Amino acid sequence: MLNPMDLTGRRVMVTGASSGIGRATAIYLSKLGAHLVLVARRREKLEETLALLQGEGHHVAECDLQELSTIPQWMKSLAADTGPLSGVVHCAGIVSVVPLRMLTPSKIDDILHVNLNAALMLAKGFRQRGVVAEQGSLVFVSSVAGFVGQRGLASYCASKGALIATTRSLSLELVEDQIRVNTVAPGLVETDMIDRCKNEQPADNLGHIRASHPLGAGRPEDVAQAIAFLIADTSRWITGTTLVVDGGYLANGM
Repeated sequence: MLNPMDLTGRRVMVTGASSGIGRATAIYLSKLGAHLVLVARRREKLEETLALLQGEGHHVAECDLQELSTIPQWMKSLAADTGPLSGVVHCAGIVSVVPLRMLTPSKIDDILHVNLNAALMLAKGFRQRGVVAEQGSLVFVSSVAGFVGQRGLASYCASKGALIATTRSLSLELVEDQIRVNTVAPGLVETDMIDRCKNEQPADNLGHIRASHPLGAGRPEDVAQAIAFLIADTSRWITGTTLVVDGGYLANGM
């Protein structure tokens, strides 16, 4: 039976693979036959993800993406050990609800560091000879917050909007390296990150956002399937675009 999203034999790196969308993406890609390189800071959580994967040939790679300058060389060494990468999915990210009156330069830097700057360094590392396979697909996870504002999330919205703009730019630059670059922009997805945000903002605010999704809040698997589409040959003629996966949130005029 034809499976246009078959990833058998392809190696894909997933950052933030210890939980949430990153974990769901790794699991789904393994079901499609991919060999996964799981990246996060906590090895014990990565081992939990590893145990959930189908197939063999997967690797766990601890890495602190805040160490930006080390990322390209780290990826080169990793590829030398595991083999070239056909895809990189940057799911790692942080969100913090901080009203403007409480915003500090360090809090801004923390968010931009992982959400945007690490994405650029991963792209730089991916394009290196020996790291990328003959053709590659780079997928960033942005957010609908890159399109619309959210109270107390100015830095987060800025980082996700910048990631969308970065995707368009990198898609033009990396076409020479036969690397496609795309982004998914999820709406409200039920993850541990959302659970943490519940304690940082009024309950009615999060409830209003949830009610503004005509199809309801999403699951990590919903986003994972969209990411798989962009990694596989099903999107061979797609680059520089942002695929919104939001249960109708933006269509609802929010």
